Amino acid sequence: MSPSAQSSAGSRQIAKLALPALVVLAAEPLYVLVDTAVVGHLGPVPLAAVAVGGTVMSVAVWFGTLMAYGTTGRAARRFGAGDRPAAVAEGVQASWLALGMGLLLVLLGTIFAGPVAHALAGAPATADAAAGWLRIAVLGVPGLMLAAAGNGWMRGVQDTRRPLFIVLGANVLSAILCPVLVYPLGLGLTGSAIANVTAQSVGGGLFLWALIRETRQLRPVPSVIARQVVLGRDLLVRGAAFQICFLSATAVASRFGVAAVGAHQIALQLWFFAALVLDAVAIAAQSLVGAALGAGDVDQARDVARRVTIAGGVAAVVFAGLVAAGASVIPGWFTGDPSVRDQTAVIWPWFVGLLPFAGVVYALDGVLIGAGDVAYLRTTTVAGALLGFLPMIWLAYALDLGLGGVWAGLALFVLVRLVATVARWRSPRWTVIGATR
Repeated sequence: MSPSAQSSAGSRQIAKLALPALVVLAAEPLYVLVDTAVVGHLGPVPLAAVAVGGTVMSVAVWFGTLMAYGTTGRAARRFGAGDRPAAVAEGVQASWLALGMGLLLVLLGTIFAGPVAHALAGAPATADAAAGWLRIAVLGVPGLMLAAAGNGWMRGVQDTRRPLFIVLGANVLSAILCPVLVYPLGLGLTGSAIANVTAQSVGGGLFLWALIRETRQLRPVPSVIARQVVLGRDLLVRGAAFQICFLSATAVASRFGVAAVGAHQIALQLWFFAALVLDAVAIAAQSLVGAALGAGDVDQARDVARRVTIAGGVAAVVFAGLVAAGASVIPGWFTGDPSVRDQTAVIWPWFVGLLPFAGVVYALDGVLIGAGDVAYLRTTTVAGALLGFLPMIWLAYALDLGLGGVWAGLALFVLVRLVATVARWRSPRWTVIGATR
C-alpha cells in the first residue's frame, strides 16, 4: 500500500471510530436538555430540583466516564495483541467493578439524598423536591455504570456501532417516557426520575447482554479488578483536579458580580461543548493507540498519535473560527442582558485563542490514556492545577483583574498540560508495547 493510501486508510479509521463516539457523547447532554424542558413547564421549584439533583447525578456520570476510558485502553491492548477474548475479559471485570460501584452509589445516594439536597439548594421546598427526585433517580446508577463499562470494552475492540445504537435507543426511550409520565400520567417530577432510571437500566442491561453473548467466562477475578481500580484511581485524581479548577474559577468569577459570572458560565459551557466534540477524537486515539502498542507496533502507535493530534488541532481551529465569527451573535443566544454581553467580550479573545491548543492537548490526552500512561497525566494535570490555574485565578481575585485574569488562569492550565503532553509524546517513554503495560 502506498503512503498516501495508508494515510487515507488511517484517517478513515479515526473517523470511523470518532464519529459514532461523538454521537454517544452528545446523547446524554441532549437528553438532559429534553428532561429540563419537560420539567421546566411544571414550575420553578421542580426545575430547580432537577438542576440540584442532576448536579449530584453528574458525579456518577463522571465515575462512569473514568471507567470507560480506563477500560478502553486495557481492552485495546489485548485486542491489538490478537487476543479478543482477553479484551472482552477486561470488559467482564470492568462490569463487575461497575456493578459494585453502582450499588455503593445507590446506597450512599439513598442515605444522603436529603442532606446533600439541603446543602445545595437554597429553599427548603426545592431541597425536598430534589431529595425525592434523587432517591428514585439514583436507582439507575448501576445501569449507568454498566453502560460505561460496556462502552469501554467495545471501544477497545473497535466496535463503536453497537454502543451507538444502545445509547441512542435508551435515550430515545427516556425522551418518550419523560413527557408521558410527567403529564398524561400525572406523575410530575417523579415521572422524570422514573424515565431516567428506566433508560439507564435498559441501556446497562443491553450492554450486559452484549457481554454475555461474547463470553461465558463471567466470574470476577479480584486481581484484574484491583489493577483496574489503580488505573481508575489515577484518572479519578486527574478528574478531581479539573473539577476543583472549574469550581474555583466559577467561585472567583462570581466575586466580580452577576454579569461576570453569567458571562463566565456562557463561555464555560461552550468550552465544555468543544471538549465534548474533541473527546470523540481522543476516544479514537485511545482505541487505536492501545491496539497498536498491544500488537507491538510502535511506529503505528506514533503514526496514530500524529494523525489524531492533527485531527484534534484542525477540529479545534474550525470551532475557534466559528466562535470568532459569532462573537457578536452567540452571547445573545444565551442572554439579553447588555452587561453580561459586555463581559463576554472580555472572555472571547481568550476563548478563541485557547481552543487550538486545547485541541492538541485533548488529542494527546487520548493518546496517553490509550497507552496506559495515566499516572503521568495525573501528575501533570495536578501540577498544572496547583502551579498554573489556581494561583492565577486567586491572584486575579486579589488584584481585581476580572474575567481576563480568570481566563488567564485557564490559559496557564492549558499551557502546562500542552508542554507536558507534547514532551511526553516526543519521548519514547509512553510507547510501552505488549498486551499489558
